[in-house]
Amino acid sequence: MIKDPNKEKPSRIVLGIDPGSNIMGFGIIVCKGKENKLIEMDVHKSAATDDSIARLKMIFRRTTQLIRDFGVTEMAIEDPFYGKNVQSMLKLGRAQGMAIAAAVHYDIPVFQYAARKIKQSITGNGSASKEQVASMLQRLLAIEELPKHLDATDGVAVALCHINQNLAVKGGDKPNSWAAFISKNPGRVK
Repeated sequence: MIKDPNKEKPSRIVLGIDPGSNIMGFGIIVCKGKENKLIEMDVHKSAATDDSIARLKMIFRRTTQLIRDFGVTEMAIEDPFYGKNVQSMLKLGRAQGMAIAAAVHYDIPVFQYAARKIKQSITGNGSASKEQVASMLQRLLAIEELPKHLDATDGVAVALCHINQNLAVKGGDKPNSWAAFISKNPGRVK
């Protein structure tokens, strides 16, 4: 079979999620070649209820709805940070688990990134504030107006971090390890 060089590569549609049991931030970016276009950014607020199972159910349903409505091909999610409050970590881990379960249900590959890695990828500083991340995303993706809840831009940052990491590994003919570099450049080894 002859490949048509003029045929466009299919788009990658990446859903980025900043998990939370009360507020889950998300962003969806279409990636076609080297061009990234933000198509959705918002937060999902769980209903004001003390029923933690009902909140988890809402997170699962909202994530599956996003996957179906936008034809998501990959999902990236922020890894929970490690804190001293065990109850908070448990709630956050459950929320993350429900979003991951939704992706797994649709056979969508899931990638996890630490908060520092996400901030480093977007701003160059792993200790950047939410405001700094949002400001950089505003420039990179031509976002006209930032949302009220910066959890939404955090979700976008997760998606863009994944795209950036994926390009770094698959991008061009650059070696992605020392072994690959040495094999491509044997004359540079002394």
